[in-house]
Amino acid sequence: MRTTALGLRAREDALDRMAERELDVVVVGGGVVGAGTALDAVTRGLSVGLVEAKDWASGTSSRSSKLIHGGLRYLEMLDFALVREALRERGLMVQRLAPHLVKPVPFLYPLQHHGWERLYVGSGVALYDTMGVSSGYARGLPAHRHLSRRRALRLAPALRKDALVGAVQYYDAQVDDARHTMTLVRTAAGYGAHVASRASVTGFLREGERVVGVQVRDLEQDRTYDIRARQVVNATGVWTDETQAMVGERGQFHVRASKGIHLVVPKDRIHSSTGLILRTEKSVLFVIPWGRHWIIGTTDTDWDLDKTHPAASRTDIEYLLERVNAVLAVPLSREDVEGVYAGLRPLLRGESDATSQLSREHTVAHPVPGLVVVAGGKYTTYRVMAADAVDAAVHGLDRKVAASCTDTVPLAGAEGYHALWNARAAIAARSGLHVVRVEHLLNRYGSLVDEVLALVDADAGLGQPLDGADDYLRAEVVYACTHEGALHLDDVLDRRTRISIETFDRGVRVAEECARLMAPVLGWTDEQVRREVDYYLKRVEAERESQEQPDDRTADAVRMGAEEVVPLA
Repeated sequence: MRTTALGLRAREDALDRMAERELDVVVVGGGVVGAGTALDAVTRGLSVGLVEAKDWASGTSSRSSKLIHGGLRYLEMLDFALVREALRERGLMVQRLAPHLVKPVPFLYPLQHHGWERLYVGSGVALYDTMGVSSGYARGLPAHRHLSRRRALRLAPALRKDALVGAVQYYDAQVDDARHTMTLVRTAAGYGAHVASRASVTGFLREGERVVGVQVRDLEQDRTYDIRARQVVNATGVWTDETQAMVGERGQFHVRASKGIHLVVPKDRIHSSTGLILRTEKSVLFVIPWGRHWIIGTTDTDWDLDKTHPAASRTDIEYLLERVNAVLAVPLSREDVEGVYAGLRPLLRGESDATSQLSREHTVAHPVPGLVVVAGGKYTTYRVMAADAVDAAVHGLDRKVAASCTDTVPLAGAEGYHALWNARAAIAARSGLHVVRVEHLLNRYGSLVDEVLALVDADAGLGQPLDGADDYLRAEVVYACTHEGALHLDDVLDRRTRISIETFDRGVRVAEECARLMAPVLGWTDEQVRREVDYYLKRVEAERESQEQPDDRTADAVRMGAEEVVPLA
């Protein structure tokens, strides 16, 4: 496929083209479902536009547990259809669609009771494995295995000896969610979709009862566009109700936001060669390997405050530390926490007061002519949600349209990844980079790594690591702007890289260096550089202070103290 660079010029051209003529479909929302919907529609031969109010994946789709999984706990709820569907999608992503981004990851389930628990958990994990194989795709992941306490402690010496009598180990998969979503957007653009971030829908265009498009405000240039389309797809996740309110129609369903927070700690704080899954009184807790770090999460609490910047409170953080410390021989403290992030799950509103019991199934509705709404679901099943949304939109196009083919469409960077991985030593020798650095790049860019290395060839200084975040090269910051649609400093530090959660200073030390690298690409003046850095520092300060607050309401009030950065007029 032809890949598209999401630079400044490409964004402006996309907005102009969307406004020039009526499209078949315009998708509102640049999270994983919106990006997946744009890709599904354009690969069926439709003309497609995709608009996002902020940055790609800036909401829920950059703040997940970063797992691609069927959900063991949904087996316990007897939701076999959801598990089977998710396991099929997991197999597709690991093997065909995104092998450079989606990787197998092992988990250890400590057993605390002799006899019955091993039978109960073992049966569930065996069924999980079996469903993965029978879901229509070979799993591509190792099978589960039973372990004695001694063998389990060899794999995870960090566990207290009295915290388990044995264990079961199984495999799922993980992904950098923000990178995956952005890659979906690039793939859709490569097939001809017009895509634009920082383009906020301010209203819907109507002709009588029919929705015929959207009014969009370009937040970078402060211009307004009328974008006409035969079908509009609302894929705004936790903002679904607010977006529907612009139409002036009561929705057929409602979406409730559930907050989940995660902690990031250095790898050396937990001595283990495997991830952990722990049962809590409400749900499960994951300790997930993440490069040179661990991700610990998550919580599950109702959230009715600001949806753009959900805040983690001191109570949230202490809850996770207390739960994980219950099984660790050397407990974690607040000083061990490098990063904290909070995200909102879009759950279909149900009868239960407990968000953990609300539906993770998705729903597609056609509330008024010309408008399709898709909501609910889980990250792993984004492709199924997207296909269902486009199927619904196709009904309003009054012409024959091909069926979804995204199960056979690799994402940008997937094709040729395995061959390049096998040649990583040669790439390292040719580029002058250490082979470990090349592996890092291949697992972020896949076969697009040549585009990053071309920047280093043109400017050897870009081959140096960032000062204060040396997991990343300076070239990656530039590439984020030239090819990946980054428009602001926090786009780079939060989503193109994960520096904001992977360093103890939350990226403060590297902020100035990154802004200076971005400036010539984005045409920033010294004043804009200063504004970008100042905003980022204030945001980090507000987040740190919010994480000392006792509850959601005070944490939210503090977090909202940092205003959004805007371009200079």
